[in-house]
Amino acid sequence: MYINGLKLLNFRNYENLNIEFEKGFNIIYGDNAQGKTNILEAIFLCASGRSHRTSKDADLVRINESGYYIKLSLDRSVMSSSIEILYDRTRKKRIKVNEIPIRRMTELMGHLNAVIFSPEDLMIIKEGPSERRRFIDITISQLKPSYLYDLQQYNKILMQRNSLLKEIHNNEALTETLDIWSEKLAEVGSRIMKVRHEFIKILSKKAQEKHLKLSDGKEKLTLKYCPSVKAPSMDSTGEIEKCFLEVLKESRKKEMKTCTTMAGPQRDDYVIFLDGLELKQFGSQGQQRTAVLSIKLAEVEMMMEMTGEYPVLLLDDVMSELDARRRNYLFENLGEIQTFITCTDMSLFEDKIASGSKVFKVVRGSVYEELRNFG
Repeated sequence: MYINGLKLLNFRNYENLNIEFEKGFNIIYGDNAQGKTNILEAIFLCASGRSHRTSKDADLVRINESGYYIKLSLDRSVMSSSIEILYDRTRKKRIKVNEIPIRRMTELMGHLNAVIFSPEDLMIIKEGPSERRRFIDITISQLKPSYLYDLQQYNKILMQRNSLLKEIHNNEALTETLDIWSEKLAEVGSRIMKVRHEFIKILSKKAQEKHLKLSDGKEKLTLKYCPSVKAPSMDSTGEIEKCFLEVLKESRKKEMKTCTTMAGPQRDDYVIFLDGLELKQFGSQGQQRTAVLSIKLAEVEMMMEMTGEYPVLLLDDVMSELDARRRNYLFENLGEIQTFITCTDMSLFEDKIASGSKVFKVVRGSVYEELRNFG
């Protein structure tokens, strides 16, 4: 899988951009605040349907414009395809795959798989559970569109159940209908938690292998899933669903007071450990950064194994944060992966990139391809 080209109209600071890429490395460099990250953001948007930097499409529109347009063309092992995204402030976002409009976001998943590694990814470790859930939800959704559908359905049911809890304050007779929504919530939520359990178990094993190499065998990285509903076997949706309903029953009095559902995937978390200690609390900045790199490389490997194709890799201004040994390890493990790298310092790559690479300089929303001879 690799991207051939990208067209942007009124996206972020780009008025009109047409750019063609190489199958190998694509280096995008320039000073800060010139628009380098915006190119990676557009690519990731085509893969996941959402930006990794904002939840508001309006934030992506060029100043004084009414909307944006993205078109991405790519080649896969079986076929070539295109993805188009059109957003207008007065209408919903519209997406086309191979010029055919899609009705649901699940229809976009899997056409382009992408893994992004940016400075913001340290939030996976440093911030609260919502950031960690967001990371795994985006990744799993690319691999299993049915998971995204379940997430969407679950959030609708959760919203309706929470609304019902508020209405019960004014009409206690509605309490009788709460069980119906609890059953629906547990049915869909159990599927989500089972998939998360399986995903984190595999991710932990692969990230541990990557981290042992990155740390010269000195550090052991592990990830532990912490669901809000703990079943005897997290491999069984039936057992999870049964325990989910029991927890909801036990929490009912508290839920009636708070008007909030007290258990479910919306309250899940997972903890990252280094040598048995919680990385968020005890890890240094360098250890946290290396751990995220290990997790991202594990994510790439999982996508390859599950789809038969490598995803594209987006490295957003992270190379300068890694020491020479970790940079070398990263380059040695990229192999056949199409990689997009943004940076301010091209000297980091002069002796690393071989033929089959392109270099682009970005200056205030304009992109210039530079001809260079590598290794």
